[in-house]
Amino acid sequence: MGNNRVRLSGGAAWQTDFRRRTTGQAPRTAMEIATVRRTLNHTLTELKRAIDRHAVAVAADLYALAWHQAAGAPPSETREQRAQLKEFKAILGSRRWQEEERRQAAAAPVKAILPPPQPAGRAPRIRPDAGRAADAVVRPRHRKTTPPVATQRFAAPPQPSAGPVPALLPARATAATPAGKARSARSSEPELLETGRLWEIATELRPLLEQTARSGSTLTWPQIHKRLPGLPRLHADDQCVLLWLVDEDGRKGEPLLSALVTVGDRQMHPCFPAIAEQLGWTSPAGTRPHTAWSYEVLKVHQHWRHRR
Repeated sequence: MGNNRVRLSGGAAWQTDFRRRTTGQAPRTAMEIATVRRTLNHTLTELKRAIDRHAVAVAADLYALAWHQAAGAPPSETREQRAQLKEFKAILGSRRWQEEERRQAAAAPVKAILPPPQPAGRAPRIRPDAGRAADAVVRPRHRKTTPPVATQRFAAPPQPSAGPVPALLPARATAATPAGKARSARSSEPELLETGRLWEIATELRPLLEQTARSGSTLTWPQIHKRLPGLPRLHADDQCVLLWLVDEDGRKGEPLLSALVTVGDRQMHPCFPAIAEQLGWTSPAGTRPHTAWSYEVLKVHQHWRHRR
């Protein structure tokens, strides 16, 4: 797996190194985190200058670079920087900025597409029918009523008529087999997102879960997609990573907001125990997982009820 991809499925082994896989690399030291923050602050400064100059293309590149750099440190270490990126995203997605982007695209010079140069010393290419066309002008063709004898002797035999085409060829019939259906299901599965994109989505998802906690309710992923229209289709592994990132961004001792994401009729998300374990959460001794999860949901509601 590459450093820019996050993969959680594949057995029970991923539960032991969940934290390392969410960042795509080993945990960073304090000096490395400080370097990431310094580099990110420099990129944010350049992004602010590009926005002030209305440099559309430069600002778009710097925005993507900033999220890539933010993914190099735990979310709790880049709260301030990611808050600035949210403000910049509002500017880059505004109608005024989009109009400026269209105006600059229309004013950009159109590059003429020239044919490739011919090598020196090579004669220009002449179509095969060009010579025949010239001969036809100089030597007019005489119409003959009967073909030559040689042509009649060696004429090609008539081609047999094409028979009926079978409705389904054997090579295409594999799509209807169980193996073909499995391949089709895998091909329709969403691709894994880049690490920087996951950090960006988690920054937008946390305020939604905080609002859900204040209202004393829960959410499913289909409901999250309705509340966040720009959210792309997510791989199941990416959903787990996003929930981990949301709680990794929380303050120490806060209850886990990821407990509010449920499946079905207010049922515990199957990834919640592994996510909570990697965040240091332990269920009370002698309680079942579902009971401990229900208690965590209650703690989340009480914690955020009067917070703004």
